[in-house]
Amino acid sequence: MQVIEDPREMQLWALFERSRGVKLGLVPTMGYLHEGHLSLVRIARDHAEKTVLSLFVNPTQFGPNEDLDRYPRAIERDLKLCEAEGVDVVFMPAADGMYEADASVSLQEDTLSTGLCGKSRPVHFGGVLTVVAKLFNLCLPDVAVFGEKDAQQIRLIRRMVRDLDFPVRILPGTIVREKDGVAMSSRNANLSKEARAQAPALHQALKAMDDVAHTGIRDVAALKRVADQVLERAPLGELDYLEVVDEETLEPVTEITNRPVLIAIAVQFPGARLIDNRVVSLA
Repeated sequence: MQVIEDPREMQLWALFERSRGVKLGLVPTMGYLHEGHLSLVRIARDHAEKTVLSLFVNPTQFGPNEDLDRYPRAIERDLKLCEAEGVDVVFMPAADGMYEADASVSLQEDTLSTGLCGKSRPVHFGGVLTVVAKLFNLCLPDVAVFGEKDAQQIRLIRRMVRDLDFPVRILPGTIVREKDGVAMSSRNANLSKEARAQAPALHQALKAMDDVAHTGIRDVAALKRVADQVLERAPLGELDYLEVVDEETLEPVTEITNRPVLIAIAVQFPGARLIDNRVVSLA
């Protein structure tokens, strides 16, 4: 396994491999890897001949008073996991290598990014799209794999690829969960023991809404009341949002019809903000 820190060296490596006809896969991460990340690596390996995993805590997607400085890091452990999974290259740039001191160009999306996480984290998705575009230009992947836990993010990246004509196929990776249903996340490491014990309420609330919807209750307000009862099991958490939106457009809906919907939730616990989601289809 090769570790590359310099962005120009990364691009030269990718250009050389592409010139030889090698199909490349990319798994962008911010590190502190867990089984969810490793499942994305396996998808990339199934669809490409060589796999690049990026380890980069991207500062531009963190707003003021967010957890950039507290984001968990374990580089040596991450590198061992990557080697065990057969990653060919770990791209591990520094922030000043990715962004010039006077950088003045960034990406912005005006539709899919306005609700859900975008409402409370207004700078987040501009930073995400900018760094992903840079990773595409540096790593030159044929395919890139993103987890479905970040439901809004993967839809934004697909829109960016479509609108800006990136020659990259975006592949989804299903949410990987702990035994108690909590979606695996690097941020889970920042939860206290008490908050971690309450975290399953997110998944349980989404499942309860899905179950009740399948009994014939399709009014979103009624479904949210069901979720509210479940979320009482997590008094340490402050609800950021619980929304039911069209699965494709992310527009809010008031009633579930035969079109698939995305139920998405974000809860701020002491130490970490957790998100989860569930696609519900009654067709």
